[in-house]
Amino acid sequence: MESSGSSKAKCITGNNGDAELKPYNAESRRASWITFPFIIGAAAFWSASGTGWMTNLIVYLIKEFNVNQIDAAQIYNVINGCVFLLPILGAIIADSVLGCFLVASISSFIASMGIVLLSLTATLNSLRPKPCANKSSSCIAPSYLQFFVLYTGIVLATLGASGVRFTIVTFGANQFESQKDQSTFFNWFFFASYAPFALSSTLVVYIEDNVSWALGFWLCVAASLIALAVFIAGNRYYHHETPQGSPLLSLARVLVASFWKRKLQLPLNTDEFYYSQHERNKEVEIPPTKNFRFLNRAALKIDGDTKSDNSIAKPWRLCTVQQVEDLKCVIKMLPLWSSAIFLSTPIAVQTSMTVLQALTMDRHLGPHFMIPASSVIVMVMISASVTLALIDRFRSTFPLWKKMTGSPPTVFLRIGIGHLLSVLGLVVSALIESLRLRAAHLHHLQNVNTLIVPMSALWLFPQLILVGVGEAFHLPGQMSLYFREFPVNLSNSATAMVSAVIGISYYLSTVLVDLVRRSTGWLPENLNDGRLDCMYWLLAGVGMVNFGYYLVCATFYKGKDGSSSSSKLPMTDDVGEN
Repeated sequence: MESSGSSKAKCITGNNGDAELKPYNAESRRASWITFPFIIGAAAFWSASGTGWMTNLIVYLIKEFNVNQIDAAQIYNVINGCVFLLPILGAIIADSVLGCFLVASISSFIASMGIVLLSLTATLNSLRPKPCANKSSSCIAPSYLQFFVLYTGIVLATLGASGVRFTIVTFGANQFESQKDQSTFFNWFFFASYAPFALSSTLVVYIEDNVSWALGFWLCVAASLIALAVFIAGNRYYHHETPQGSPLLSLARVLVASFWKRKLQLPLNTDEFYYSQHERNKEVEIPPTKNFRFLNRAALKIDGDTKSDNSIAKPWRLCTVQQVEDLKCVIKMLPLWSSAIFLSTPIAVQTSMTVLQALTMDRHLGPHFMIPASSVIVMVMISASVTLALIDRFRSTFPLWKKMTGSPPTVFLRIGIGHLLSVLGLVVSALIESLRLRAAHLHHLQNVNTLIVPMSALWLFPQLILVGVGEAFHLPGQMSLYFREFPVNLSNSATAMVSAVIGISYYLSTVLVDLVRRSTGWLPENLNDGRLDCMYWLLAGVGMVNFGYYLVCATFYKGKDGSSSSSKLPMTDDVGEN
Protein backbone atom coordinates (compact mmCIF):
# COMPACT_ATOMS: atom_id res chain seq x y z
CA MET A 1 0.00 0.00 0.00
CA GLU A 2 1.63 3.18 -1.15
CA SER A 3 1.16 6.12 1.11
CA SER A 4 -0.05 9.44 -0.19
CA GLY A 5 1.15 12.59 1.43
CA SER A 6 3.99 11.06 3.40
CA SER A 7 7.61 12.02 3.24
CA LYS A 8 8.80 8.78 4.77
CA ALA A 9 9.98 5.88 2.69
CA LYS A 10 6.95 4.56 0.88
CA CYS A 11 5.50 1.37 2.30
CA ILE A 12 3.91 -1.64 0.71
CA THR A 13 2.00 -4.16 2.79
CA GLY A 14 2.41 -7.75 1.88
CA ASN A 15 -0.10 -10.53 2.37
CA ASN A 16 1.27 -11.17 5.83
CA GLY A 17 0.75 -7.53 6.83
CA ASP A 18 4.45 -6.75 7.22
CA ALA A 19 5.65 -3.41 5.93
CA GLU A 20 8.53 -3.24 3.49
CA LEU A 21 10.39 -0.07 2.63
CA LYS A 22 11.00 1.08 -0.88
CA PRO A 23 14.21 2.93 -1.54
CA TYR A 24 14.23 6.72 -1.46
CA ASN A 25 14.31 8.70 -4.67
CA ALA A 26 17.16 11.03 -5.61
CA GLU A 27 15.77 13.92 -3.60
CA SER A 28 15.42 11.90 -0.40
CA ARG A 29 19.04 10.73 -0.61
CA ARG A 30 20.05 14.32 0.18
CA ALA A 31 18.37 13.96 3.55
CA SER A 32 19.23 11.63 6.46
CA TRP A 33 22.00 12.67 8.88
CA ILE A 34 23.12 15.75 6.95
CA THR A 35 19.90 17.43 8.10
CA PHE A 36 20.40 16.39 11.71
CA PRO A 37 22.41 19.42 12.96
CA PHE A 38 19.96 21.91 11.43
CA ILE A 39 16.84 20.27 12.84
CA ILE A 40 18.31 19.46 16.25
CA GLY A 41 19.96 22.90 16.47
CA ALA A 42 16.69 24.65 15.68
CA ALA A 43 14.85 22.45 18.17
CA ALA A 44 17.37 23.36 20.87
CA PHE A 45 16.94 27.12 20.35
CA TRP A 46 13.16 26.78 20.15
CA SER A 47 13.19 24.87 23.43
CA ALA A 48 15.35 27.54 25.10
CA SER A 49 13.07 30.29 23.83
CA GLY A 50 9.81 28.68 24.90
CA THR A 51 11.21 27.64 28.26
CA GLY A 52 12.48 31.11 29.07
CA TRP A 53 9.08 32.77 29.05
CA MET A 54 6.79 29.85 29.90
CA THR A 55 8.61 28.29 32.85
CA ASN A 56 8.59 31.50 34.85
CA LEU A 57 5.12 32.62 33.79
CA ILE A 58 3.52 31.67 37.12
CA VAL A 59 5.93 33.91 39.03
CA TYR A 60 5.57 36.70 36.45
CA LEU A 61 1.78 36.71 36.78
CA ILE A 62 1.95 36.69 40.58
CA LYS A 63 4.66 39.33 41.04
CA GLU A 64 4.08 41.65 38.08
CA PHE A 65 0.34 41.32 37.36
CA ASN A 66 -0.94 40.66 40.92
CA VAL A 67 -2.64 37.35 40.03
CA ASN A 68 -3.74 34.88 42.72
CA GLN A 69 -1.24 32.00 43.16
CA ILE A 70 -3.56 29.10 42.37
CA ASP A 71 -5.12 31.08 39.51
CA ALA A 72 -1.64 31.70 38.08
CA ALA A 73 -0.93 27.97 38.23
CA GLN A 74 -4.23 27.28 36.47
CA ILE A 75 -3.43 29.82 33.71
CA TYR A 76 -0.03 28.14 33.31
CA ASN A 77 -1.68 24.74 32.88
CA VAL A 78 -4.17 26.07 30.32
CA ILE A 79 -1.34 27.60 28.28
CA ASN A 80 0.65 24.37 28.41
CA GLY A 81 -2.46 22.50 27.34
CA CYS A 82 -2.77 24.73 24.26
CA VAL A 83 0.94 24.34 23.45
CA PHE A 84 0.60 20.57 23.39
CA LEU A 85 -2.95 20.20 22.01
CA LEU A 86 -2.84 22.62 19.09
CA PRO A 87 -0.10 20.65 17.24
CA ILE A 88 -2.95 18.46 15.98
CA LEU A 89 -4.17 21.48 14.04
CA GLY A 90 -0.62 22.06 12.84
CA ALA A 91 -0.43 18.46 11.64
CA ILE A 92 -3.67 18.84 9.68
CA ILE A 93 -2.43 22.04 8.03
CA ALA A 94 0.94 20.43 7.25
CA ASP A 95 -0.70 17.38 5.69
CA SER A 96 -3.35 19.32 3.78
CA VAL A 97 -1.80 22.57 2.61
CA LEU A 98 1.65 23.74 3.62
CA GLY A 99 3.85 20.82 4.61
CA CYS A 100 5.91 20.52 7.80
CA PHE A 101 8.66 22.94 6.74
CA LEU A 102 6.37 25.92 6.12
CA VAL A 103 4.21 25.21 9.19
CA ALA A 104 7.29 25.13 11.44
CA SER A 105 8.79 28.26 9.85
CA ILE A 106 5.60 30.35 10.01
CA SER A 107 4.85 29.16 13.54
CA SER A 108 8.34 30.15 14.66
CA PHE A 109 7.80 33.68 13.35
CA ILE A 110 4.41 33.94 15.11
CA ALA A 111 6.00 32.74 18.37
CA SER A 112 8.69 35.41 18.05
CA MET A 113 6.04 38.14 17.66
CA GLY A 114 4.18 36.87 20.72
CA ILE A 115 7.32 36.90 22.86
CA VAL A 116 8.02 40.45 21.62
CA LEU A 117 4.67 41.54 23.09
CA LEU A 118 5.48 39.80 26.37
CA SER A 119 8.84 41.57 26.38
CA LEU A 120 7.07 44.90 25.93
CA THR A 121 4.89 44.24 28.99
CA ALA A 122 8.08 43.78 31.00
CA THR A 123 9.86 46.74 29.37
CA LEU A 124 7.18 49.46 29.48
CA ASN A 125 5.77 50.39 32.88
CA SER A 126 2.51 51.50 31.27
CA LEU A 127 1.79 47.90 30.17
CA ARG A 128 1.70 46.39 33.67
CA PRO A 129 0.07 47.41 36.98
CA LYS A 130 1.94 49.08 39.80
CA PRO A 131 3.71 46.66 42.14
CA CYS A 132 1.76 45.37 45.11
CA ALA A 133 3.48 44.82 48.46
CA ASN A 134 2.63 41.58 50.28
CA LYS A 135 -0.58 41.08 48.32
CA SER A 136 -2.41 43.64 50.39
CA SER A 137 -5.95 44.77 49.68
CA SER A 138 -4.57 47.88 47.99
CA CYS A 139 -3.27 45.91 45.01
CA ILE A 140 -4.18 47.51 41.71
CA ALA A 141 -5.66 45.16 39.14
CA PRO A 142 -4.31 45.33 35.59
CA SER A 143 -6.21 47.52 33.15
CA TYR A 144 -8.00 46.15 30.10
CA LEU A 145 -5.18 47.37 27.86
CA GLN A 146 -2.55 45.71 30.04
CA PHE A 147 -4.48 42.43 30.05
CA PHE A 148 -5.04 42.70 26.28
CA VAL A 149 -1.34 43.10 25.47
CA LEU A 150 -0.35 40.39 27.97
CA TYR A 151 -2.80 37.79 26.72
CA THR A 152 -2.30 38.65 23.06
CA GLY A 153 1.40 38.01 23.54
CA ILE A 154 0.71 34.77 25.37
CA VAL A 155 -1.76 33.60 22.69
CA LEU A 156 0.64 34.34 19.81
CA ALA A 157 3.60 32.75 21.61
CA THR A 158 1.46 29.73 22.43
CA LEU A 159 0.16 29.33 18.88
CA GLY A 160 3.67 29.61 17.50
CA ALA A 161 5.15 27.14 19.96
CA SER A 162 2.39 24.62 19.27
CA GLY A 163 2.95 24.85 15.52
CA VAL A 164 6.64 24.08 15.94
CA ARG A 165 6.79 21.62 18.80
CA PHE A 166 5.82 18.34 17.16
CA THR A 167 5.67 19.31 13.50
CA ILE A 168 9.46 19.44 13.54
CA VAL A 169 9.55 15.96 15.12
CA THR A 170 7.72 14.47 12.17
CA PHE A 171 9.76 16.52 9.73
CA GLY A 172 13.00 15.30 11.33
CA ALA A 173 11.96 11.64 11.51
CA ASN A 174 10.89 11.73 7.87
CA GLN A 175 14.47 12.54 6.86
CA PHE A 176 15.48 8.99 7.79
CA GLU A 177 14.67 5.73 6.06
CA SER A 178 15.28 3.09 8.74
CA GLN A 179 13.37 2.75 11.99
CA LYS A 180 16.69 2.42 13.81
CA ASP A 181 17.74 5.90 12.65
CA GLN A 182 14.28 7.26 13.45
CA SER A 183 14.47 5.81 16.97
CA THR A 184 17.89 7.40 17.46
CA PHE A 185 16.53 10.71 16.19
CA PHE A 186 13.65 10.61 18.69
CA ASN A 187 16.08 10.10 21.58
CA TRP A 188 18.32 12.97 20.48
CA PHE A 189 15.38 15.23 19.71
CA PHE A 190 14.14 14.92 23.27
CA PHE A 191 17.69 15.39 24.53
CA ALA A 192 18.01 18.55 22.40
CA SER A 193 14.74 19.79 23.89
CA TYR A 194 15.54 18.94 27.50
CA ALA A 195 19.14 20.17 27.70
CA PRO A 196 18.34 23.77 26.57
CA PHE A 197 15.33 23.64 28.88
CA ALA A 198 17.75 23.07 31.75
CA LEU A 199 19.94 25.98 30.70
CA SER A 200 17.05 28.35 30.07
CA SER A 201 15.26 27.34 33.29
CA THR A 202 18.31 28.35 35.29
CA LEU A 203 20.15 31.14 33.47
CA VAL A 204 17.25 32.96 31.80
CA VAL A 205 14.90 32.50 34.75
CA TYR A 206 17.62 33.79 37.10
CA ILE A 207 18.01 36.86 34.90
CA GLU A 208 14.25 37.43 34.96
CA ASP A 209 14.02 37.11 38.75
CA ASN A 210 17.18 38.93 39.77
CA VAL A 211 18.26 41.23 36.93
CA SER A 212 15.42 42.18 34.62
CA TRP A 213 12.25 40.54 33.34
CA ALA A 214 12.66 42.55 30.15
CA LEU A 215 16.20 41.27 29.50
CA GLY A 216 15.12 37.67 30.09
CA PHE A 217 12.19 37.93 27.69
CA TRP A 218 14.25 39.67 24.99
CA LEU A 219 16.77 36.82 25.22
CA CYS A 220 13.88 34.47 24.44
CA VAL A 221 13.05 36.57 21.38
CA ALA A 222 16.66 36.27 20.21
CA ALA A 223 16.67 32.50 20.72
CA SER A 224 13.45 32.14 18.72
CA LEU A 225 14.83 34.12 15.78
CA ILE A 226 18.10 32.14 15.83
CA ALA A 227 16.10 28.90 15.75
CA LEU A 228 14.21 30.09 12.69
CA ALA A 229 17.44 31.08 10.94
CA VAL A 230 19.12 27.73 11.68
CA PHE A 231 16.07 25.77 10.51
CA ILE A 232 15.80 27.68 7.22
CA ALA A 233 19.56 27.37 6.63
CA GLY A 234 19.19 23.60 6.21
CA ASN A 235 16.43 23.88 3.61
CA ARG A 236 18.66 22.87 0.71
CA TYR A 237 19.28 19.45 2.31
CA TYR A 238 15.78 18.60 3.51
CA HIS A 239 13.51 16.00 2.03
CA HIS A 240 10.17 17.82 1.62
CA GLU A 241 6.86 16.04 1.60
CA THR A 242 4.10 17.04 -0.83
CA PRO A 243 0.83 17.90 0.99
CA GLN A 244 -1.97 15.78 -0.45
CA GLY A 245 -4.80 16.27 1.97
CA SER A 246 -5.22 15.45 5.62
CA PRO A 247 -5.51 11.73 6.35
CA LEU A 248 -7.56 12.68 9.41
CA LEU A 249 -10.27 13.85 7.02
CA SER A 250 -10.28 10.46 5.31
CA LEU A 251 -10.77 8.80 8.71
CA ALA A 252 -13.80 11.02 9.31
CA ARG A 253 -15.18 9.97 5.93
CA VAL A 254 -15.00 6.32 6.96
CA LEU A 255 -17.12 7.03 10.02
CA VAL A 256 -19.70 8.96 8.03
CA ALA A 257 -19.85 6.42 5.20
CA SER A 258 -20.21 3.47 7.58
CA PHE A 259 -23.06 5.30 9.35
CA TRP A 260 -24.92 5.95 6.09
CA LYS A 261 -24.62 2.27 5.12
CA ARG A 262 -25.21 0.84 8.58
CA LYS A 263 -28.26 -1.15 7.44
CA LEU A 264 -26.51 -2.91 4.55
CA GLN A 265 -25.49 -6.55 4.81
CA LEU A 266 -21.78 -7.27 4.53
CA PRO A 267 -20.94 -9.54 1.57
CA LEU A 268 -18.47 -12.41 1.47
CA ASN A 269 -17.22 -11.50 -2.02
CA THR A 270 -14.35 -9.00 -2.11
CA ASP A 271 -15.54 -7.74 -5.52
CA GLU A 272 -18.24 -5.71 -3.77
CA PHE A 273 -15.66 -3.67 -1.82
CA TYR A 274 -13.95 -0.65 -3.30
CA TYR A 275 -10.17 -0.75 -3.69
CA SER A 276 -7.87 2.08 -4.70
CA GLN A 277 -5.98 1.84 -7.99
CA HIS A 278 -2.86 0.64 -6.18
CA GLU A 279 -4.84 -2.00 -4.30
CA ARG A 280 -6.46 -3.22 -7.51
CA ASN A 281 -3.03 -3.64 -9.06
CA LYS A 282 -2.19 -6.34 -6.53
CA GLU A 283 -2.44 -9.93 -7.64
CA VAL A 284 -4.82 -10.69 -4.78
CA GLU A 285 -7.24 -8.18 -3.32
CA ILE A 286 -7.09 -8.58 0.46
CA PRO A 287 -10.58 -8.39 2.03
CA PRO A 288 -11.21 -6.05 4.97
CA THR A 289 -10.25 -7.49 8.33
CA LYS A 290 -12.95 -8.82 10.62
CA ASN A 291 -12.25 -6.58 13.60
CA PHE A 292 -14.60 -3.58 13.82
CA ARG A 293 -16.61 -5.14 10.98
CA PHE A 294 -19.24 -2.37 11.05
CA LEU A 295 -16.66 -0.03 9.50
CA ASN A 296 -16.29 -2.31 6.46
CA ARG A 297 -19.59 -0.96 5.13
CA ALA A 298 -17.79 2.29 4.30
CA ALA A 299 -15.95 0.44 1.49
CA LEU A 300 -19.07 -1.35 0.25
CA LYS A 301 -20.02 -0.24 -3.29
CA ILE A 302 -23.63 0.56 -4.18
CA ASP A 303 -25.19 2.26 -7.19
CA GLY A 304 -24.12 5.85 -7.60
CA ASP A 305 -20.97 5.61 -5.45
CA THR A 306 -18.56 5.52 -8.40
CA LYS A 307 -18.17 7.34 -11.70
CA SER A 308 -17.85 5.78 -15.14
CA ASP A 309 -14.06 5.61 -14.74
CA ASN A 310 -14.52 3.76 -11.42
CA SER A 311 -13.34 6.73 -9.34
CA ILE A 312 -15.23 7.72 -6.20
CA ALA A 313 -18.22 9.95 -6.91
CA LYS A 314 -19.24 10.54 -3.29
CA PRO A 315 -16.21 10.68 -0.94
CA TRP A 316 -18.45 10.83 2.14
CA ARG A 317 -20.43 7.75 1.04
CA LEU A 318 -17.64 5.47 -0.24
CA CYS A 319 -14.08 4.89 1.02
CA THR A 320 -11.29 2.55 0.01
CA VAL A 321 -10.54 -0.63 1.92
CA GLN A 322 -7.20 0.86 2.94
CA GLN A 323 -8.89 3.94 4.45
CA VAL A 324 -11.08 1.61 6.50
CA GLU A 325 -8.05 -0.34 7.69
CA ASP A 326 -6.24 2.88 8.60
CA LEU A 327 -9.10 3.91 10.89
CA LYS A 328 -9.11 0.47 12.51
CA CYS A 329 -5.39 0.86 13.22
CA VAL A 330 -6.05 4.18 14.98
CA ILE A 331 -8.96 2.77 17.00
CA LYS A 332 -6.77 -0.09 18.25
CA MET A 333 -4.29 2.47 19.57
CA LEU A 334 -6.87 4.53 21.50
CA PRO A 335 -6.83 2.48 24.75
CA LEU A 336 -3.03 2.74 25.00
CA TRP A 337 -3.26 6.41 24.11
CA SER A 338 -5.85 7.06 26.83
CA SER A 339 -3.60 5.43 29.45
CA ALA A 340 -0.96 8.03 28.57
CA ILE A 341 -3.44 10.82 29.33
CA PHE A 342 -3.91 9.64 32.91
CA LEU A 343 -0.15 9.25 33.19
CA SER A 344 0.53 12.86 32.21
CA THR A 345 -2.31 14.52 34.16
CA PRO A 346 -0.75 13.95 37.63
CA ILE A 347 2.61 15.13 36.26
CA ALA A 348 1.01 18.37 35.05
CA VAL A 349 -0.43 19.03 38.51
CA GLN A 350 2.82 18.04 40.20
CA THR A 351 5.08 20.37 38.20
CA SER A 352 2.90 23.47 38.61
CA MET A 353 2.36 22.88 42.32
CA THR A 354 6.08 22.32 42.85
CA VAL A 355 6.71 25.92 41.79
CA LEU A 356 4.23 27.12 44.42
CA GLN A 357 5.93 24.92 47.02
CA ALA A 358 9.30 26.40 46.12
CA LEU A 359 7.94 29.93 46.66
CA THR A 360 7.28 29.01 50.32
CA MET A 361 10.67 27.36 50.97
CA ASP A 362 14.23 28.48 51.58
CA ARG A 363 15.84 28.73 48.15
CA HIS A 364 19.22 30.12 49.20
CA LEU A 365 22.47 28.51 48.10
CA GLY A 366 24.98 30.32 50.25
CA PRO A 367 24.52 33.86 51.55
CA HIS A 368 24.30 35.62 48.18
CA PHE A 369 22.48 33.34 45.75
CA MET A 370 18.82 32.31 45.76
CA ILE A 371 17.36 29.75 43.34
CA PRO A 372 14.42 31.16 41.33
CA ALA A 373 11.26 29.26 42.23
CA SER A 374 10.55 28.31 38.61
CA SER A 375 14.07 26.96 38.17
CA VAL A 376 13.51 23.97 40.43
CA ILE A 377 11.68 22.28 37.55
CA VAL A 378 15.00 22.16 35.72
CA MET A 379 15.76 18.96 37.59
CA VAL A 380 13.10 17.23 35.49
CA MET A 381 14.93 18.12 32.30
CA ILE A 382 18.41 17.45 33.65
CA SER A 383 17.49 13.97 34.87
CA ALA A 384 15.59 13.26 31.64
CA SER A 385 18.55 14.39 29.49
CA VAL A 386 21.01 12.25 31.43
CA THR A 387 18.71 9.24 31.30
CA LEU A 388 18.16 9.60 27.55
CA ALA A 389 21.92 9.74 26.97
CA LEU A 390 22.41 6.62 29.14
CA ILE A 391 19.65 4.73 27.33
CA ASP A 392 21.27 5.50 23.99
CA ARG A 393 24.74 4.69 25.37
CA PHE A 394 23.75 1.29 26.78
CA ARG A 395 21.80 0.18 23.74
CA SER A 396 24.54 -2.39 23.18
CA THR A 397 23.36 -4.28 26.28
CA PHE A 398 19.96 -5.00 24.72
CA PRO A 399 21.14 -8.23 23.00
CA LEU A 400 22.30 -9.42 26.44
CA TRP A 401 18.80 -8.69 27.77
CA LYS A 402 17.36 -10.79 24.94
CA LYS A 403 19.64 -13.71 25.79
CA MET A 404 18.68 -13.53 29.48
CA THR A 405 14.92 -13.12 29.04
CA GLY A 406 14.32 -14.74 25.66
CA SER A 407 12.88 -11.56 24.13
CA PRO A 408 14.19 -8.07 23.42
CA PRO A 409 13.21 -5.13 25.67
CA THR A 410 10.05 -3.82 24.06
CA VAL A 411 8.75 -0.30 23.73
CA PHE A 412 5.88 -1.38 25.99
CA LEU A 413 8.38 -2.21 28.73
CA ARG A 414 9.96 1.21 28.34
CA ILE A 415 6.59 2.96 28.70
CA GLY A 416 5.66 0.77 31.69
CA ILE A 417 8.86 1.71 33.51
CA GLY A 418 7.94 5.35 32.92
CA HIS A 419 4.52 4.75 34.53
CA LEU A 420 6.05 3.27 37.69
CA LEU A 421 8.69 5.97 38.07
CA SER A 422 6.07 8.69 37.73
CA VAL A 423 3.94 7.12 40.47
CA LEU A 424 7.02 6.83 42.68
CA GLY A 425 7.69 10.53 42.07
CA LEU A 426 4.19 11.37 43.33
CA VAL A 427 4.71 9.27 46.47
CA VAL A 428 7.95 11.12 47.20
CA SER A 429 6.15 14.43 46.55
CA ALA A 430 3.53 13.56 49.16
CA LEU A 431 6.19 12.63 51.74
CA ILE A 432 8.21 15.81 51.14
CA GLU A 433 5.10 17.99 51.34
CA SER A 434 4.22 16.35 54.67
CA LEU A 435 7.65 17.37 55.97
CA ARG A 436 7.18 20.91 54.65
CA LEU A 437 3.79 21.26 56.32
CA ARG A 438 5.18 19.90 59.57
CA ALA A 439 7.91 22.55 59.49
CA ALA A 440 5.32 25.26 58.75
CA HIS A 441 3.11 24.16 61.64
CA LEU A 442 6.07 23.90 63.97
CA HIS A 443 6.91 27.55 63.28
CA HIS A 444 3.26 28.66 63.26
CA LEU A 445 3.25 29.79 59.63
CA GLN A 446 -0.17 28.42 58.72
CA ASN A 447 -1.84 31.81 58.48
CA VAL A 448 1.19 33.84 57.44
CA ASN A 449 1.63 33.86 53.69
CA THR A 450 4.72 36.06 53.51
CA LEU A 451 7.11 34.03 55.67
CA ILE A 452 9.30 31.26 54.30
CA VAL A 453 9.21 27.76 55.76
CA PRO A 454 12.67 26.98 57.22
CA MET A 455 13.18 24.04 54.88
CA SER A 456 15.48 23.96 51.87
CA ALA A 457 13.89 23.85 48.40
CA LEU A 458 16.51 21.21 47.55
CA TRP A 459 14.14 18.73 49.20
CA LEU A 460 11.99 19.07 46.07
CA PHE A 461 14.71 17.69 43.81
CA PRO A 462 14.20 13.91 44.39
CA GLN A 463 10.58 13.96 43.22
CA LEU A 464 11.52 16.02 40.16
CA ILE A 465 14.40 13.69 39.30
CA LEU A 466 12.02 10.72 39.36
CA VAL A 467 9.59 12.56 37.08
CA GLY A 468 12.42 13.34 34.64
CA VAL A 469 13.72 9.78 34.54
CA GLY A 470 10.17 8.55 34.01
CA GLU A 471 9.65 10.96 31.10
CA ALA A 472 12.88 9.75 29.49
CA PHE A 473 11.31 6.31 29.39
CA HIS A 474 7.68 6.89 28.49
CA LEU A 475 7.69 9.98 26.21
CA PRO A 476 10.15 8.72 23.53
CA GLY A 477 8.62 5.29 23.97
CA GLN A 478 5.16 6.61 23.13
CA MET A 479 6.54 8.59 20.19
CA SER A 480 8.26 5.51 18.78
CA LEU A 481 5.16 3.33 19.33
CA TYR A 482 2.76 5.67 17.56
CA PHE A 483 5.19 6.37 14.72
CA ARG A 484 5.66 2.64 14.07
CA GLU A 485 2.08 1.50 14.52
CA PHE A 486 0.16 4.28 12.76
CA PRO A 487 -0.38 4.00 9.00
CA VAL A 488 2.47 5.62 7.10
CA ASN A 489 0.26 8.41 5.75
CA LEU A 490 -0.60 9.37 9.34
CA SER A 491 2.99 10.08 10.38
CA ASN A 492 2.26 13.72 11.29
CA SER A 493 -0.78 12.67 13.28
CA ALA A 494 1.22 9.92 15.02
CA THR A 495 3.68 12.37 16.57
CA ALA A 496 0.87 14.83 17.29
CA MET A 497 -0.80 12.11 19.36
CA VAL A 498 1.92 12.46 22.00
CA SER A 499 1.42 16.21 21.97
CA ALA A 500 -2.35 15.77 22.29
CA VAL A 501 -1.85 13.49 25.31
CA ILE A 502 0.12 16.17 27.14
CA GLY A 503 -2.27 18.95 26.09
CA ILE A 504 -5.38 17.12 27.26
CA SER A 505 -3.56 16.25 30.47
CA TYR A 506 -2.91 19.91 31.25
CA TYR A 507 -6.59 20.71 30.75
CA LEU A 508 -7.63 17.78 32.92
CA SER A 509 -5.18 18.96 35.56
CA THR A 510 -6.91 22.35 35.72
CA VAL A 511 -10.28 20.63 36.08
CA LEU A 512 -8.91 18.33 38.77
CA VAL A 513 -7.31 21.16 40.73
CA ASP A 514 -10.50 23.24 40.50
CA LEU A 515 -12.59 20.27 41.65
CA VAL A 516 -10.31 19.67 44.63
CA ARG A 517 -10.38 23.39 45.52
CA ARG A 518 -14.19 23.41 45.51
CA SER A 519 -14.74 20.15 47.38
CA THR A 520 -11.88 20.18 49.92
CA GLY A 521 -9.69 22.60 51.84
CA TRP A 522 -6.48 21.09 50.48
CA LEU A 523 -5.51 23.99 48.16
CA PRO A 524 -6.04 27.39 49.81
CA GLU A 525 -4.20 30.55 48.74
CA ASN A 526 -1.74 29.91 51.57
CA LEU A 527 -0.27 26.43 50.98
CA ASN A 528 1.00 26.37 54.58
CA ASP A 529 -2.63 26.15 55.68
CA GLY A 530 -3.54 23.44 53.14
CA ARG A 531 -3.00 19.73 52.54
CA LEU A 532 -1.19 19.50 49.23
CA ASP A 533 0.23 16.18 50.45
CA CYS A 534 -3.28 14.69 50.30
CA MET A 535 -3.53 15.88 46.72
CA TYR A 536 -0.29 14.07 45.89
CA TRP A 537 -1.48 10.86 47.56
CA LEU A 538 -4.69 11.06 45.52
CA LEU A 539 -2.68 11.47 42.32
CA ALA A 540 -0.41 8.54 43.25
CA GLY A 541 -3.48 6.35 43.70
CA VAL A 542 -4.83 7.43 40.32
CA GLY A 543 -1.43 6.69 38.81
CA MET A 544 -1.36 3.13 40.15
CA VAL A 545 -4.87 2.42 38.88
CA ASN A 546 -3.86 3.82 35.51
CA PHE A 547 -0.74 1.63 35.48
CA GLY A 548 -2.95 -1.42 35.90
CA TYR A 549 -5.12 -0.17 33.04
CA TYR A 550 -2.00 0.28 30.90
CA LEU A 551 -0.87 -3.28 31.61
CA VAL A 552 -4.25 -4.60 30.42
CA CYS A 553 -4.13 -2.47 27.26
CA ALA A 554 -0.54 -3.47 26.45
CA THR A 555 -1.21 -7.16 27.09
CA PHE A 556 -4.15 -7.37 24.70
CA TYR A 557 -2.79 -5.02 22.05
CA LYS A 558 -2.10 -6.58 18.66
CA GLY A 559 0.27 -4.71 16.36
CA LYS A 560 -0.59 -3.80 12.80
CA ASP A 561 1.19 -6.97 11.74
CA GLY A 562 -0.92 -9.02 14.17
CA SER A 563 1.88 -9.52 16.73
CA SER A 564 1.43 -9.22 20.49
CA SER A 565 3.18 -6.61 22.61
CA SER A 566 5.43 -9.20 24.21
CA SER A 567 6.87 -10.52 20.97
CA LYS A 568 7.21 -7.48 18.73
CA LEU A 569 8.11 -3.80 18.79
CA PRO A 570 11.57 -3.86 20.39
CA MET A 571 12.81 -0.72 22.13
CA THR A 572 15.20 -0.21 19.22
CA ASP A 573 15.49 -1.99 15.91
CA ASP A 574 18.97 -3.37 16.40
CA VAL A 575 18.42 -5.33 19.59
CA GLY A 576 18.79 -8.61 17.84
CA GLU A 577 22.16 -7.89 16.30
CA ASN A 578 25.34 -9.70 17.24
